Amino acid sequence: MWKRQQRTSIKATDSLIGHGGTLEGKVHCDTNLRIEGTFSGEIHCSGTVTVGEQGIVRSSISAKEIVIAGKVFGNVSAEHRLIMTDTGQLYGNILAGTLSIMEGSLLNGAVAMKEQPTPEVAGEPENHIHMDKTAAKRPSKTQGTLEVS
Repeated sequence: MWKRQQRTSIKATDSLIGHGGTLEGKVHCDTNLRIEGTFSGEIHCSGTVTVGEQGIVRSSISAKEIVIAGKVFGNVSAEHRLIMTDTGQLYGNILAGTLSIMEGSLLNGAVAMKEQPTPEVAGEPENHIHMDKTAAKRPSKTQGTLEVS
């Protein structure tokens, strides 16, 4: 008789600033963002921000992961990982959990790494390796000295 309409859940889609496109302002997104055009402003993303080979970004970028294959002018902060490809150029500072810079990329700025949690903090069992305390000590000042006459 009466058919119920099925509710379809709305799936999140990635955002794209295409080649030839120019955008200025603040971007906040929960999904991935790919920039192949030009962007100026601020980017805050819960997913991955990818600056394509033709992309030019004049912005600070804060995201879970960042991939730079184009040009970025601004500071970047990657919660987990930052990857700079061989065509990537970054003119700004980096704060990242892990960093991968491929040969040929260009980096003009400072790098700071986020401290990774220790296994005990991350909930992993503690390693029960017992070392001989005498083997772990530093050598004494008389040990390993070089005498020159």
